Amino acid sequence: MSLASADAATDTAAAERSHLNSIPARVEALLARFHRIRNFTNALCSGLEPEDYVVQSMPDVSPTKWHLAHTTWFFETFILKKFFAGYRAEIPEYAYLFNSYYNAAGDMHRRDLRGLISRPTVQETHRYRASIDSHIDDLLSEADQKLLDEIEPILVLGIHHEQQHQELLVTDIRHVLAQNPLYPVFRKRKSHIAAKKAAPLQFLEFEETIATIGHDGHGFAYDNEGPRHQALVPAFSLASRPVTNGDYIEFIEDNGYTRSEFWLSLGWMTLNEQRWQAPLYWTKRDGAWWNFTLSGFRPVDESEPVTHISYFEADAYANWAGARLPTEFEWERAAFDCPIEGNFVEDENFHPRALCTSGQDLHLQQMFGDVWEWTRSAYSPYPGYRAAPGALGEYNGKFMCNQYVLRGGSCATSRSHIRRTYRNFFPPEKRWQFTGIRLARDPQ
Repeated sequence: MSLASADAATDTAAAERSHLNSIPARVEALLARFHRIRNFTNALCSGLEPEDYVVQSMPDVSPTKWHLAHTTWFFETFILKKFFAGYRAEIPEYAYLFNSYYNAAGDMHRRDLRGLISRPTVQETHRYRASIDSHIDDLLSEADQKLLDEIEPILVLGIHHEQQHQELLVTDIRHVLAQNPLYPVFRKRKSHIAAKKAAPLQFLEFEETIATIGHDGHGFAYDNEGPRHQALVPAFSLASRPVTNGDYIEFIEDNGYTRSEFWLSLGWMTLNEQRWQAPLYWTKRDGAWWNFTLSGFRPVDESEPVTHISYFEADAYANWAGARLPTEFEWERAAFDCPIEGNFVEDENFHPRALCTSGQDLHLQQMFGDVWEWTRSAYSPYPGYRAAPGALGEYNGKFMCNQYVLRGGSCATSRSHIRRTYRNFFPPEKRWQFTGIRLARDPQ
């Protein structure tokens, strides 16, 4: 054997050893991430009583127990049943109870009746989670390169799916607890430092440009964040901060909820049907506004971003303020240079924070975390979008109708889950999520 051939053989053997050694490291990293997210879901439930887990306060809200089981069903259905040879579900009926909207995965229990299911118990639900987690451990520990390549994208999707449900768990339990006249506390408030008065709202100008919109393909993203494409974004200006409670109180006191000229027709009809007079969870006592939060009932802090606002309310406020809501393309273009930092669920504040700044430096603030920001963009597919086949293809595309896009994440969103290209979406009348307002303007 020549020296060159020997060197080549040595390099090949080394590459094979490195390849083999990379599989355990890859599995270890995947499982560590998987368990970190799963354990955080469990931690969010600490302090809840079994009675809290089972209440469904409206059709949009799911019981805490259902969130725990549904996220587990996802891993069982799309990974264990597909890749674990000989796997048999311990309780096959869970496939019916804990499916949500994946028609290709089989029939499902009615969403509005989830609160009527007392069994499985909370204890049995936690046991189900632990069992599926153990099976995932076993499957990945024995996986070869080919199987790991097939499983990893689905496992990562399942992790992000669970982070979505962590956010829903937080917002849903707030709605549940808000129905109780005892105003239960989900988590005690962290030490509170009185915030300064919010900095004056200013507008930053952006020139017309052809912006590249959508995810670049590096790292995880949902299918609705692509295909990446170019979009003409005319000149606009964007508010330096979100609208605060104090700003919004001015709208209320100027009879904003009784002046039809600010409202879309459907919004005006919804307002009157629902008898809206203020954001969700606000109550007026002795002439002052109070707010039910996850740390209890307390006076409204005028320096915090206003939240639990529907699209209709956000649009009406913008009209009243002589402005408008941004498009999602304007928002993404403005966020290009903004660091992804802010108040997220890992901070466990479970409430938007006041902006503690003098406002002397003119720059965009609180673009990420605190509150999801409504845009005026309808939730529709990007050019060239096609939903993937099968049940997992039902994840986003089937909802591209009668909804509006929100950007930026909230205090209930995970820091490791949000992106500049992330497209959240809700119907215009919904307001139980941490949704807020950032204003935009056309050139003056």
